[in-house]
Amino acid sequence: MRLRKSHRVPAVLTIAAVTAAGLTACGTSTEPATPRIDGNQVSVPITGGTARIDTTSLAVTADAGGSHFDLSSPAGDGLGATGPVRLTGSAATWTYPDKGLTASATAADGRLRVTLRSDRDGTLHWPLTGHDTTAAALQIPRGEGLSLPVRDPFWNGPDTGLTGEPLSLTSALTMPFWSYQLAGRTANYIVPTDIGSSLTVDSAHGALTATAAHDFAEGAGSRDYTVEFALTGDSPVAGAQDYRDWLVHQGRFRSLRDKIAANPEIGRLLGAFHAYLWGDGRSPEAMKQLRDLGPTRMWLGYDADGEPMSAAAIAAAKAAGYLAGPYDSYDNAQDPATADNPSSRWPGTIWPDGCVHDAAGAPETGFHGRGCYVSSQALKQHPELYRDRYAALTANGANTYFLDVDAAGEFFDDRTPAHPMTQRQDRDNRLDRMAWLADRPTVLGSEAAGAWAAPVLAYNHGGQTPVSDGFWKLQRDREAWGPWYPANAPGIFFKPAALPANLVTAMFDPAYRVPLYETALHDSLINLDRWELSYDKLPQQQTMRALTSILNNTPLNFVFDRATLTEHGPEMMRLQQFFAPLHEAAATEPMTDFRRLTPDNLVQRTVFGSGTLTVTANFGTQAYQGLPGGCVDAQLKGDSGPRRLCPAQ
Repeated sequence: MRLRKSHRVPAVLTIAAVTAAGLTACGTSTEPATPRIDGNQVSVPITGGTARIDTTSLAVTADAGGSHFDLSSPAGDGLGATGPVRLTGSAATWTYPDKGLTASATAADGRLRVTLRSDRDGTLHWPLTGHDTTAAALQIPRGEGLSLPVRDPFWNGPDTGLTGEPLSLTSALTMPFWSYQLAGRTANYIVPTDIGSSLTVDSAHGALTATAAHDFAEGAGSRDYTVEFALTGDSPVAGAQDYRDWLVHQGRFRSLRDKIAANPEIGRLLGAFHAYLWGDGRSPEAMKQLRDLGPTRMWLGYDADGEPMSAAAIAAAKAAGYLAGPYDSYDNAQDPATADNPSSRWPGTIWPDGCVHDAAGAPETGFHGRGCYVSSQALKQHPELYRDRYAALTANGANTYFLDVDAAGEFFDDRTPAHPMTQRQDRDNRLDRMAWLADRPTVLGSEAAGAWAAPVLAYNHGGQTPVSDGFWKLQRDREAWGPWYPANAPGIFFKPAALPANLVTAMFDPAYRVPLYETALHDSLINLDRWELSYDKLPQQQTMRALTSILNNTPLNFVFDRATLTEHGPEMMRLQQFFAPLHEAAATEPMTDFRRLTPDNLVQRTVFGSGTLTVTANFGTQAYQGLPGGCVDAQLKGDSGPRRLCPAQ
């Protein structure tokens, strides 16, 4: 991981073809209502009210329940003259000739859908959100999700690692939407055309605003830009519920139940904690040691450094009921004679011919200055290269396979004459090869998976904690965070570390964390933390993370060799024994409710399915209705009462 089938999924699966792949779709679309045109004003019916767009400026307002809301201020760029507004079928259409833009507005499943198509490369800053006078909190899917009071002193300050820089909707956010809680409503913004789109959060006059931007670029395949506006409920996860509905209606949601039916091995993830193994942690003896602790489900991974798990170790893991297999990456190529890890060595001429190149012909330097980024188009032309690698890495009997980077949403334009590629093609290539891997017997996972990749994945490492930009700087401090040695137990993973106060607030303060990802995708794939953020890495955050694991019904991640298994294994087992029956019951259920029960937001409740599981977590220090601070109650349907976990006791 970079530090910075009742129905089989077909091997060729592009974003546009997801519906044809037979993914779950609920509900039916009705004939769209016709917009009303009044001069330069276009009115479109939406759920609960009416949205209006001023075609001279792209300002968007809405009226609902007797209240008026400003959904977007005028575009941040001069649009020039506006062409006449016409009704074309069920859409209002108009143009901005000076900008080379053609616009349309229509009703779509209770939302206002605005699409702009450009005949030239350029950038548009729009919509400009958060300017409604009733705006109370901004929700953004950074990692699991954040809900930020718009006038919060910390988030309007200089140490957030969030404000002022564009956040890519494909790589910096896990899902392409954001929302604002207004007076009794939530304004939600979904961007289906996420490639080339970004969101910049700023502090203006002591309040948080969010401005979207889209780069119209023929070379990236991003000449179209669509934003869908909705008014929904007042919950801090209402935007995620709306986005889930959008995924379902678009046929882009695939359930975990369906994935398990296609590959029953995925069922071994239910109730499992995850752990990366180092040194003697990869041995058959370590598997016996782990089995003797008692967990009946585990996911176990190992990277390319050191010896892989032997066939005997894999067999022992499988006999215990575990998933075990390699970590791999197709992202990097280096000179085979000097490559710093096996994953960067490719046969033939992938180095250097398969590198991504820019318009000047220079290769795109790889992560941390290592080699180059490999063009997914070059590998598409030679799929036997990654397929042969997969076969070699799983020849030991591995029953899971982790592919780093591919789902993380960083895409490239490749100007290499032999394998030209747009960012859109890059995503489709990655989705195609992940779909091929998902169709193998192994259980597939990837890194920091965006929602676009969820249909082909069973699990996701890195989509949970909202990693602040300051974290990457801390991680480069080898004295504070730990070095890449010793090889059998690198300090970067094993050395306990303390976070500075601003990172604790930005990443782990439960008052700001909300389960947007789980609201949208809990019953589609299993989501947990990055491998370098294992449970034991941050001792001061252990109670918060254990409570969050139970609250969100998501596993914890560990790193082990035999010594740390001896030291920390019993505590892991205590946590896993509490977690496993809850996850086995609710992993395939949607998160149907989330609410905060106290004014300080430190007591929170989740519900899964139709009451399959109800969890109440107290992140505070004061008892709440008999639930002590630092404890969590969980009740399965049919239980006579809740079961309780107090991790620090």
